Amino acid sequence: MIRSMTGFGRAEGSAEGYALTVEIKSVNHRHLDIALRLPVALSGLDLDARRLVQARLERGRIDVTAQLGPAAGQAAQEVRVDAALARRYVEQARAIGRDLGFRDDPSLAWLLEQPGVVEVAAPAPADPARLWPLVADTLGRALDDLIGQRAVEGAALASEIRALRAELVAEVATMAARAPQAAARRGDRLRERLRALLADAPVDETRIVTEVAVWAQKTDVTEELARLRAHLDEVGFKLDKGGAVGRPLDFLIQELNREVNTVGAKADDLELSQATLAAKSVLEKMREQVQNLE
Repeated sequence: MIRSMTGFGRAEGSAEGYALTVEIKSVNHRHLDIALRLPVALSGLDLDARRLVQARLERGRIDVTAQLGPAAGQAAQEVRVDAALARRYVEQARAIGRDLGFRDDPSLAWLLEQPGVVEVAAPAPADPARLWPLVADTLGRALDDLIGQRAVEGAALASEIRALRAELVAEVATMAARAPQAAARRGDRLRERLRALLADAPVDETRIVTEVAVWAQKTDVTEELARLRAHLDEVGFKLDKGGAVGRPLDFLIQELNREVNTVGAKADDLELSQATLAAKSVLEKMREQVQNLE
């Protein structure tokens, strides 16, 4: 199965008198980068939760957010007041008022609206480890949802990459068909140039043949075409095998691009040059799609 790196997953669960909601968002990233935000009451489970995500995903920027509250019919949430912080707000407000000539004290309503003064939270569990089964189950189902979405998009991307690969195979076939004609034309042009340079001097046909052979060897693209075919076969194999193919396909596209550039540098033929330009355009499209794969 081929998966993309973008998706969203969500799951809810309840146990031990608590309700847990887990949401996961993932986007493209070169490596696996996990941002895990658990409630303070579950912070001791951070490492275990992180390992669970690492076991299921291989690449992408993963944002995991969990919210914990009382289950339906359980005790209401607790209201917590930070009195020390409230005093600091009042002191600073009064100091600013004196500096600006205001005599009014800050109102209670204003004070209660300030960040951090009042917090509403679920009662902290006496033993967070007792909630690990709830966390593992809910996080696992959220990962299932995320992976399902990534698989759907990955299948669409794989289909697009296969179509682009077919286009590239056709361009390589055009290069292979044109290369012998291009080589023959280069040989004829080189002979004409040598004869023109020699003018009326005696023509050493053996020397001309030698120079043509040397030039033909320098401009021969047989090896590059063979490597292009081999790399394209490997791309097809990776797509058929599935799994985490993003990195190996990215490497193969770099190699394909290198070989196409070499063919283009050696090309001394209009149709051959056009085929290499078309191939580079297809490779760029493939690269963009591959970078979305896990």
